Amino acid sequence: MNVIHPDGWAPPIGYSNGIAVDAGRIVFIAGQVGWDAQQIFRSEEIAPQFEQALLNILAVLEKAGGKPEHICRITAFCIDKPAYLAARPKLGKIWRKVMGRNFPAMSMIFVADLLDTPGKIELEATAVIPQ
Repeated sequence: MNVIHPDGWAPPIGYSNGIAVDAGRIVFIAGQVGWDAQQIFRSEEIAPQFEQALLNILAVLEKAGGKPEHICRITAFCIDKPAYLAARPKLGKIWRKVMGRNFPAMSMIFVADLLDTPGKIELEATAVIPQ
């Protein structure tokens, strides 16, 4: 997996502009919200939901034989932009604790609502596990 960073661009913070992968097993992980394995939300706050959603992604990926460093892309859907912006320092700490120094290509999309209430954030991922 190679990070793509055009010459002269300012460095991105917390993500990569692009990832190139030569070959491997591609794993598409459906949107994961901040509930536990029994589909119970333990918090209505964005930071704990973000952490649980990341852990859910890693659980699916691990079942496929992958690790955090195999994630190439994450798309985040969030219903509360001010809460997200206020939580960014906490989210960064959670990211480093769960994902380490792996920064895939990422998109953040703010939406009106999520299917699963009281969900505040949903994450979907694409991973490539080397052969």
